[in-house]
Amino acid sequence: MKDIILGSTGIQVKQNAFGALPIQRVSLEEAIKIIRKAYDGDMRFFDTARAYSDSEEKLGKALSIYPRESYYLATKTMAKTPEEFWKQLNTSLELLQTDYIDIYQFHCAETVYQPGDGTGMYECMLKAKEEGKIRHIGITAHLIQVAMDAVDSHLYETIQFPFSYLSSSKEEELVQKSKEADMGFIAMKGLAGGLINQSKPAMAYMSQFDNVLPIWGIQKESELDEWLSYMDETPVIDEDMKAFIEKEKEELSGDFCRGCGYCMPCPVGIMINQCARMSLMLRRSPSQNWLTEEMQAEMKKIENCLHCGQCSRKCPYELDTPALLQKNYEDYQKVLSGEVKVQ
Repeated sequence: MKDIILGSTGIQVKQNAFGALPIQRVSLEEAIKIIRKAYDGDMRFFDTARAYSDSEEKLGKALSIYPRESYYLATKTMAKTPEEFWKQLNTSLELLQTDYIDIYQFHCAETVYQPGDGTGMYECMLKAKEEGKIRHIGITAHLIQVAMDAVDSHLYETIQFPFSYLSSSKEEELVQKSKEADMGFIAMKGLAGGLINQSKPAMAYMSQFDNVLPIWGIQKESELDEWLSYMDETPVIDEDMKAFIEKEKEELSGDFCRGCGYCMPCPVGIMINQCARMSLMLRRSPSQNWLTEEMQAEMKKIENCLHCGQCSRKCPYELDTPALLQKNYEDYQKVLSGEVKVQ
């Protein structure tokens, strides 16, 4: 597997990094086991966020046995004020058991902070860097225009954005644009929020780009084993793989929920990030997992939708979420009744 250099940061690691959002769902003991296996398997870049409940704490405890200079930590803040910025940064440093963070990122940015914009937020980054608490300044986004603006600003050393083989030409343009700006590109949602169900083509697609570092969300040891197996034998794009990816893109083209969850919470408790993509999940994973009594009860909540528009306004992909929920609910009922067959 080739190494990736994250732009002007100079950070050089294998093109295979650890996304630590999912480990908040497992026990401390299991998380430590998975993280240490990742490190021992030559993963050296770990991405987390203050918003990921106990993810930072688990990473800190797991990695504390290794020399600090042997791995890289990236975390994020959703702070909107300087006071909250410093509170979150110091909490992250404490939980990660480190005196510096390699890349500190504005999380899910809706605007590109700049010096002198009146918020004081970018100035906080500069001061934290001056004090040695962070090494590099990054930004993450879900809106393509925000990401483009971040690259154009030349104020950030890394951009983190959703990127997979389901991405459009606009996202590929963003990758190229960041390369030209010597800005590191960190790819989140390389499996498109679970819609991509095979790791091999996902890895092969990423391997085409010499400036993209994918962070794979890992929750199970079996998932980690797949990614580690590519350290020695990295999949590459061939004609069969191209045909497979094109077929996938045709099937999943158009408006679909990526499952990011930024639309939640819902006022009536709808599990939007699962219910709004139920039709696809029924057809791309064992259907029995989605037809349980618990899931039926979750889907039934769609009947209580207020059509308040909160979810649509918060959706980074600008989806008509209420309409998408209704469409998925109608399809779900047809599957339950046997009118539509799935595997």
